[in-house]
Amino acid sequence: MASTRDGADPRVAIREGDMTPFQVTVVAICVLICALDGFDVLVVAFTAAAIARDFHLSPTDLGILFSAGLAGMGFGALLIAPLGDKLGRRTTVLLCLAILCVGMLGAAAARDLTELALLRLFTGLGIGGVLANVNIVVTEYASNRWRNLAISLMSLGYPVGATLGGAFSVYLIAAYGWRSVYVFGGLVALLLVPAVIAFMPESLDYLIARQPANALPKVNRVLGRMGRPALARLPVPLRSEEGPNTSLLTIFRPPYATRTAAVCVAYFCVMMTCYFFLSWTPKVLTEQGLSISGGISGSMLMNIGGVVGCLLFGFFAREIGTRRLAAAFMVGLFLAGAVFGFAPATTAALLTATLLIGFCLYASINAMYAVVPPVFPATVRTTGTGLAMSVGRLGAVTGPALAGVLMSAGWERPGYCLALAAPMLLAALSLLWVRSFDLTAQTAVVAAGSKVSAVGG
Repeated sequence: MASTRDGADPRVAIREGDMTPFQVTVVAICVLICALDGFDVLVVAFTAAAIARDFHLSPTDLGILFSAGLAGMGFGALLIAPLGDKLGRRTTVLLCLAILCVGMLGAAAARDLTELALLRLFTGLGIGGVLANVNIVVTEYASNRWRNLAISLMSLGYPVGATLGGAFSVYLIAAYGWRSVYVFGGLVALLLVPAVIAFMPESLDYLIARQPANALPKVNRVLGRMGRPALARLPVPLRSEEGPNTSLLTIFRPPYATRTAAVCVAYFCVMMTCYFFLSWTPKVLTEQGLSISGGISGSMLMNIGGVVGCLLFGFFAREIGTRRLAAAFMVGLFLAGAVFGFAPATTAALLTATLLIGFCLYASINAMYAVVPPVFPATVRTTGTGLAMSVGRLGAVTGPALAGVLMSAGWERPGYCLALAAPMLLAALSLLWVRSFDLTAQTAVVAAGSKVSAVGG
């Protein structure tokens, strides 16, 4: 298959050029999907009290309900997300939105705990699958200059969606009951389907690397919407993109094995520490003498710090280096966790430490969205990213649970905070083994090889 008329891969030009309105729209759609995800993840928390009253649930029953969604997210990242490498990112996003719509509307009609838990498990499949794929779409359609900021905005969609969803839930529950909250979520997912069909094209990386049927006209339609000239022929897939195998085992073989292990370790450690602080900080604050409203204020400060941290990461990651800045925020979260552990039990000291934790915490999660997808070439990108996110979900469950064990064993605040902040150091070290897949460099090698072959011929 011959290369383009000018010998250039259009993906390189797109990533080195300015963002077009079309690319901005694609990123905006992904931000909206992440906002829906944030709402869908926390919808049980918003409705838990009303559900417990209607279904006469115990705290253990509610724990099962909470865990069902998280388990579904893990399975979705592991099993649904890799479909993006086989069926395409856009197709998989639409599939996940369909799962979200059916799962949420089904939950509104659930008659008991078993039905609701199963539907939350099903909904989680869509949440875990779609998050990995929109992460890939943003990574692939954002230019190099604006990619980290685009990823930061995408990750901010999650807490913003959760916050706005919580506000809507208060009104809906009071006016129509808890089932209306799930109807609302299902209808939002349904409304996003035509938006994706209209404004989110298939990934150029997928079309060029995998070259499915009618790939050339699809590529040219995307290029036309970006104001770029059409191609006479598809570029030659890069050597590392030629393998058709996108199975889970592929990313455990050379040349992917080391980077797969590194990003999985990093994701597990980051989510383990972050979910410990997200889950336990309000409770710890109240145990140190703050009021319940003071504990809630701590959570708000974490979110405020997180917004600032994510935006700063987005603006400075390209200049400083994505992995270098990611490692800095991870070390920063370890230090902030240590400060929180040893801070005196005064309101000012504890809330200041909480603000610092939020600043580094959300930026560390955001950094994983930026670091992981570029590690893999297009043919195994969502497979690798989905696996890493799935392992991260294990960390998200492990962190809060381990904290409870340590507290029950008599550990004091300095001890368990240090123990559960320490994984961030391992996460930062793991980034030393992460190397991004350099599309520009590989294209240059292919082009040089083509010229040599032409001269030799």
